[in-house]
Amino acid sequence: MYFEQKGIRPKDISDARKEKIDREMAWEFMQTRPRVYIGKGKKVLCLGPDEEHKEEILKASMGRSGNLRAPAVKTKNAFFIGYNDMIYGAL
Repeated sequence: MYFEQKGIRPKDISDARKEKIDREMAWEFMQTRPRVYIGKGKKVLCLGPDEEHKEEILKASMGRSGNLRAPAVKTKNAFFIGYNDMIYGAL
């Protein structure tokens, strides 16, 4: 709904309930972009996906079920995880 309101057309959409993304797969996705932004409420964590920050990023980006938190958006230059107004405003 957010994307439709803003006139953004995603290339690909996945249903997080049907397509589970575990820690290792999530880490592989994150390493394809130079920055990872993780929104939790009003806070935003922004880090480079390197080994130094791996555990911190995965801890913040994985849900209680062990799957990648939704929504997750991969753009040309970044990987955005979780909903946050600032993050989505940057899209």
